[in-house]
Amino acid sequence: MRIEIWADVVCPWCYIGKRRLENALADFEHRDDVELVYRSYELDPFAPEVGTESTVTVLGRKFGADEAGTRAMMARADEVAAAEGLHFSHADALHARTLTAHRLLHLAKSAGRQEALLEELLAAYFTRAESLGDHDVLRRAGAAAGLDAARVDEVLSSTEYRDDVMADVAQAQAYGSTGVPFFVVDGRYGISGAQPTELFAQALQQAWESRADA
Repeated sequence: MRIEIWADVVCPWCYIGKRRLENALADFEHRDDVELVYRSYELDPFAPEVGTESTVTVLGRKFGADEAGTRAMMARADEVAAAEGLHFSHADALHARTLTAHRLLHLAKSAGRQEALLEELLAAYFTRAESLGDHDVLRRAGAAAGLDAARVDEVLSSTEYRDDVMADVAQAQAYGSTGVPFFVVDGRYGISGAQPTELFAQALQQAWESRADA
């Protein structure tokens, strides 16, 4: 059974949803028969390639809030994340476009290291407040995930895998998704948002039983 997950690497609810799905899978008796495939999605394709403003500044402008109000809004998501065992501290991370990070994730997928790289990128941004528009940050994440350094540099210095990223985004739109996280189970069942672990567990069981009945 395949589960495709559309997410952005700077989306807090994507990280939370990832953990909740993983918690559901941990108790799923057919876990070894489930394949996870991560798909690209850009929340802000118009962000600068290299960040110059903090995340809290950009979000404050987007929602028309002052810094204190924006930090309070972000703190609410931080509390939800903490309940899932995640530590968020990204308010002051530089806001940058994530296209290159997604291109690197496609390289990692081809090398069987996609999950490892995704975890490194999420930790870099959310825990260490590092900018994912910084190629040095991406290089370190690639090395930690076990990617070949020369191939990482080739991807960073080119537009390789850009079409794959755009294809992922187009597919999400074709499914009718207007945001992330967005989960598709076996190409038939769609789940939007960072739903509770219990809902993911129910969806997994339902999808598995429907396969048996097909």
